[in-house]
This record gives sequence, structure tokens and C-alpha cells, in this order.
Amino acid sequence: MSLVGEYVGPDGERRELRVLCEACGDADPLQKLLWGVTQMKELVNQFFDPLVQREAKGRVTTDPEETLEGNDEDDAEDENNLDKRTNSDGPSAKRPKTPSEQ
Repeated sequence: MSLVGEYVGPDGERRELRVLCEACGDADPLQKLLWGVTQMKELVNQFFDPLVQREAKGRVTTDPEETLEGNDEDDAEDENNLDKRTNSDGPSAKRPKTPSEQ
């Protein structure tokens, strides 16, 4: 029995990750599967660790002003949608009509 995973990078390159589920001795099939899952987890961590480190370095070198200010397009969109928000946590925003107003 084996576990297989496939990673397709941003450039379209495919990379297969494979682990054989063979534990020591005469373990039952579920123990072998558990062992294989543990091995696959370690393999995935080893595979992605350099990619995560590279991505983290890329984020640190971005312009700090851009990170703090955010995206101006999102800000404009938020301003346009202010009137459409609802408050589901509290009472209605409308005030009840008094008997003299009805």
C-alpha cells in the first residue's frame, strides 16, 4: 500500500510525493496506513519548507509602505459598500414608530 500526493508548481511543473505504507513487522493495515500518513506528513514538510522560507523572504523585502497602506482599490470598494452592511448582532437600526406617528 502507498500514499501518493502531487504538487503542481506555479510554473506548471508536476512533482509526485510517494510513501510506502510498510511499518515494522506484521503490523495491521491501519497501523501501516497511520505510519504512512506520518511519513507523508514529514515528506510534505521537507518539500514545502524551502518554498515557505523563500516566500517569507519575499514578503519581508516588499515595500513596507505598501504593506501598511494596503490596496487602494479595496479601500474605495469598502467606502462604496458602507450603506449595504447589516448589524445582525444587535437590534434593528430603525427606531419603532410611536403611536402618534402611525
